[in-house]
Amino acid sequence: MPIDAKTSRASFDRLRRELTRLAKKPEPQSVHKFRTYSRRVEALLTEVAIDHHRNDEKLLKLLAKLRQKAGRLRDVDVQLGALRDLKFPQANGHKTHLMAALVEERRKREKKLANTFDRATILELRKRLTRSFKGMKAGKMADPLAITLRTLTDLARSSGPITEETLHRYRIIGKRARYVAELASDDPEAKKLVEQLKELQDVIGDWHDWLKLTQKAERLLGSVRDSALVAMLRNVTQAKFRQSLDAVAEIRAALAAKTSRSRRTQETEKQASHAAAAA
Repeated sequence: MPIDAKTSRASFDRLRRELTRLAKKPEPQSVHKFRTYSRRVEALLTEVAIDHHRNDEKLLKLLAKLRQKAGRLRDVDVQLGALRDLKFPQANGHKTHLMAALVEERRKREKKLANTFDRATILELRKRLTRSFKGMKAGKMADPLAITLRTLTDLARSSGPITEETLHRYRIIGKRARYVAELASDDPEAKKLVEQLKELQDVIGDWHDWLKLTQKAERLLGSVRDSALVAMLRNVTQAKFRQSLDAVAEIRAALAAKTSRSRRTQETEKQASHAAAAA
């Protein structure tokens, strides 16, 4: 199934809309949407477009820089939400102390992000987004599902032990692959893969958020021997890590089955072609 033009346009349009909202005030939802739609635009330009222009390169570089800054603020928002929901006795004040540190960090990062999204930057981004969309060309036979499966090759073939580093890399690979698969629009197989990749992304992302929160708690409060809160956070993080391993195993099995079916189909078509030629 070819690339869905409506979905492609929507990624550019929604990114422009979030730029306007971020320029006014970096609310958590706007920060999250900016990062999401900037990655969708990135996937279009790097995985789907057949020609790359200087404008595209400058746009991608600027988006990556801004996404990194927005990501730091987004991380703090998620960590604050997780800590608020964590049921923990306040006897020694460790939760309050960590919460206050996160609130102060968010204040500083929000100020930095607001300064980054100044009028000149917003205008440049809008100009480059318009140019990239108008100049973007996808191959006539471009197949989002096929591109997605190629992107997932590393994940499908890997069979060694999974570390924290490789798990985080799988999360990035899964995001990129998911955004390309979404371009297939009504393809049932692509929709199923998108759901699987979203679940993988959510589970690994949840683990990564708790890991970062735990690391901040350790720097502020000490080790598990020094703080019961750190010990609890470490336990939660380890449980999230195990859930992530299960999610990776499931997607690997699904990809293996899909690859096997594809090979059988290709072999059947090849045999049919040979039979027709011999007849």
